[in-house]
Amino acid sequence: MAAIHITDIEAAINHWRAKSPSPDGVTLAPELRALAEVYALMVFHHEDEVDEVGFPPKAWAAWLDWYHSTPDTPCIAICSTSQGDDECKGCGRTFDEVQHWPAMTPVEKRVTWRRITMEDSAWRFNKYAERAREAEPPQWPDDPAEPVGPDDTP
Repeated sequence: MAAIHITDIEAAINHWRAKSPSPDGVTLAPELRALAEVYALMVFHHEDEVDEVGFPPKAWAAWLDWYHSTPDTPCIAICSTSQGDDECKGCGRTFDEVQHWPAMTPVEKRVTWRRITMEDSAWRFNKYAERAREAEPPQWPDDPAEPVGPDDTP
């Protein structure tokens, strides 16, 4: 059975903190309270994963709301598994994960996302990430390098 990692619980908590901020700095939204209870028990018991079976219903609904706000697939449309590779160079998923992705549960998909993120070897995390960083707008010769403010007259 797949398990939810504590970092996903933290991300869901942060999602709900932004979505339903505390009106007084003390009161938590019901979704936050449900996720915080799961998180506190994980920390208390020194667990970094919690089984999806038996997950409290309110916390599950809150986690699923966060999950639906994340990208569904790591695919970057460069699938080397279609060329015979056991693992896709583009996204890092195995051939079986690519083939069964539509049938996988949200938790199984997050387990895969965590693995490929931790491995950090797929092109989506290096080759194409570098291209995205390099694609900054060019600085034209007549544009000042630093913005000219009221005290900086040319």
